[in-house]
Amino acid sequence: MTLADLASFRPATPVLTGEPAGFGVVGMPTNLVGAASEQLLSGTLLGWDVTVRFVPAEFVFSHGDGTSATTTTGGASWARLAQAQFTPTATSHVYGDRGTYPVSVTVRYAASVDFGTGRWLPVDGFVTATSGDYDVRVVEVRTALVDETCRENPTGPGC
Repeated sequence: MTLADLASFRPATPVLTGEPAGFGVVGMPTNLVGAASEQLLSGTLLGWDVTVRFVPAEFVFSHGDGTSATTTTGGASWARLAQAQFTPTATSHVYGDRGTYPVSVTVRYAASVDFGTGRWLPVDGFVTATSGDYDVRVVEVRTALVDETCRENPTGPGC
């Protein structure tokens, strides 16, 4: 059994989101989250009824700036991790320059097959599925010390 034999079985495309939604800040972590799960697909293979199982094994995040990172997890939101915004995560990335970056995630699935015996037979290699591009607009922010908040002085600097 080879990956070529599984050509008619394709796992679903992963979903990619980010925090903050659709943008990032130069020099601060942008949290990327790729969603993929185990999938069971039934069909016919080599003339036999079969169930093919795809299990996410690796997530390859392409950051759109020429860098990428491979993890064993798709990541999680800051809230789910009980972390403050703009803190590093296992899947976050720090951009060094302003711009719009086309980010994607490729999931490498480990495949196995069951010919109706209840015994899963592993297939060597990985089957991949890639998300569409998720654009991250990276901006610069500047802070200033002011005497009063914008609520206290709506006509103050930066308000």
